Amino acid sequence: MRKQTVIVTGASSGIGLETARYFLNQCDNVIINSQTASKLEKVYHELGAGENLVMVPGNISDKTTGEALVQKALEKFGSADVLINNAGIYENKPFLDVTEDYLDRFLTTNLKGTFFTTQAVIPQMIRQKDGVIVNVGTPLVYHAIAQSPSTAPISSKGAIHALTLQLAAEFGKDNIRVNTVAPGLIRTPMHGADLDHNAGMHLINRIGEPEEVAQMIYAIAKNKLISGAIINVDGGMGAGHHLS
Repeated sequence: MRKQTVIVTGASSGIGLETARYFLNQCDNVIINSQTASKLEKVYHELGAGENLVMVPGNISDKTTGEALVQKALEKFGSADVLINNAGIYENKPFLDVTEDYLDRFLTTNLKGTFFTTQAVIPQMIRQKDGVIVNVGTPLVYHAIAQSPSTAPISSKGAIHALTLQLAAEFGKDNIRVNTVAPGLIRTPMHGADLDHNAGMHLINRIGEPEEVAQMIYAIAKNKLISGAIINVDGGMGAGHHLS
């Protein structure tokens, strides 16, 4: 397979980190991004600080960060082939306690970050007549849990699912493929130490690992026939769950 240039947002931990590692292990060029420069630099060295790895710190909700990511990809490697919109936040808060400022946090980071980073990369993909965008959503968009009140983040993730379908329709003629991977409960720093107590949310009765999501993201990026898809990587959570 041709070596590709891959941009991964939210790459300082969890799914983003393992996705960057996976593409690097397959000899692709990788641009990693995180809002916190010190964490990103630590990951940069953890991943080997090689010639095919570049870091670009910045908040993806700021349009200039997406532009900087694309510019660095072109300067260093000459193309921008794959964008992984992984950066995002998630918290629980009862619906009636959600304020306008609280809702805006999720719309800004999750939706605007994905929206404007994608907007920055698509012109280059149109010029290349080739490109892949993989967004990160959640099966919770379609599988609500009463004990996990999360209307603010889920609203933003639902918008990302909808955005995926529209982008796939609008830019399919340019050979740009857009998909969403929807991870279930994955062992990442975003979740607490008691995560395994919730394994029954997955039909396979175990928590997922970040590298399992990375494997699917890689497969989607390399398969030229997948577009406009929402693909669950969730141990069967989207289909159902165990009764406790």
